[in-house]
Amino acid sequence: MRLPLPPSTRPISRRHILKAGLYGAAGLALYSGEIERHWVEVTERDFFLRGLPAVFDGMRIAQISDIHLDDFTEPFFLRHVIERINSIKPDAVVLTGDFVTAELPSKLTSALGTLRFARGAAWQCANILTELECKAIYAVLGNHDFGVGATEVATALGDNGVSVLRNAYTSIERDGGRIWLAGMDDPLEGHPNPELAIPASIRNVPNEPVVLLCHAPDYADRLLRRPAGQSVDLMLSGHTHGGQIRFPFIPAMRLPPLGRKYIEGWFQLGRLQLYVNRGIGTIGMPFRLNCPPEITIITLRPGE
Repeated sequence: MRLPLPPSTRPISRRHILKAGLYGAAGLALYSGEIERHWVEVTERDFFLRGLPAVFDGMRIAQISDIHLDDFTEPFFLRHVIERINSIKPDAVVLTGDFVTAELPSKLTSALGTLRFARGAAWQCANILTELECKAIYAVLGNHDFGVGATEVATALGDNGVSVLRNAYTSIERDGGRIWLAGMDDPLEGHPNPELAIPASIRNVPNEPVVLLCHAPDYADRLLRRPAGQSVDLMLSGHTHGGQIRFPFIPAMRLPPLGRKYIEGWFQLGRLQLYVNRGIGTIGMPFRLNCPPEITIITLRPGE
């Protein structure tokens, strides 16, 4: 007579393996879709800029990027991000593009309906951004913003108090000191013009460093081949979402054009420092794994 195996030594069937795999996948989806996607990481970093006037020593700039409102980013989550920024009380806020998502229409929706929804999301996003207590708010547009309509998105932001820099620059002044903030059109879908964003009149002026906002980080390599690029001290970008889904020991599997070399964090490219923010929202699917949303707090320091 064959005795039954003890429970601990019974063979594991294919069905048990499949069931365990399904439970594991469901748990991973729940974690990446609901927990990590809403778990905001605040990254604080000092940036040393050559010739930074002493009056700007300690100036704090909050950066967020890639909001993608109402694609998968809920209004309540954007408000949570804003609350975190308000609690930090930065001196300025910079927004590095992709406020909305340009989606191809499905078989069930028309192109006009999809576009109308995205443009409505742009106005909703801009209205929520008025809850930022810091009123020195600057932005550039991303490739999705151009896909939806650059003029419409820029108008929504501008009418709600955000200064949109499209191949343009502005000065930030304090007690006789000055730095320059420049912004370029998106390199993928727009018409970036470094010579307009960083004209000769603001290049290499002693004690007046240049900070550039540019959505796509890999454009830094092209920028450095242009005369205007040689005068940029710090470039702030987004676009990559940091890879969004990062499995251990495996490179990021989905990265956009002009976002495949400089994926996240800080890079030193000669004189130019580049920082790539992981963004707030998601694209393609509402998941983040080993790559939480990010608020970057940049503190300016005088450098050599």
